[in-house]
Amino acid sequence: MSVNGLVASGDRIARAVVISLFTWRRAEPSDPVDDDERYGYWGDAYPDMPRDRIGSRLWLLRRRSLTAAAVQDADRYAREALAWLIEDGIAQTVDVRLVRASVTRLDLTVILTIDGEQRELQFDDVLGVINVV
Repeated sequence: MSVNGLVASGDRIARAVVISLFTWRRAEPSDPVDDDERYGYWGDAYPDMPRDRIGSRLWLLRRRSLTAAAVQDADRYAREALAWLIEDGIAQTVDVRLVRASVTRLDLTVILTIDGEQRELQFDDVLGVINVV
């Protein structure tokens, strides 16, 4: 995973994006899971605001083939995980771009507009990161 060296340098926005994308958000009741475990961050049991949750559901892709439907779900999960940046007034826009680099590799680019300037964060092999756990 490459984040242009920003997380290591203490960039708070980059760190927030990494946490938002790669912390496992609890699966929705309608999400198909391959066992009874719905996972999720324990702190979400005590939200400051109703339905305020941390993380993404990208982990749901860990045992799926990288089909067009899986890429579409990854797009939806990433946008959902990053929506708080707009809701909390940190970013004016959040764009997500996914590239299926191979039959098993999905690359993700997040483009944020903050104070009128665009910032781009690149995450290589998102499925590889998810499957490491």
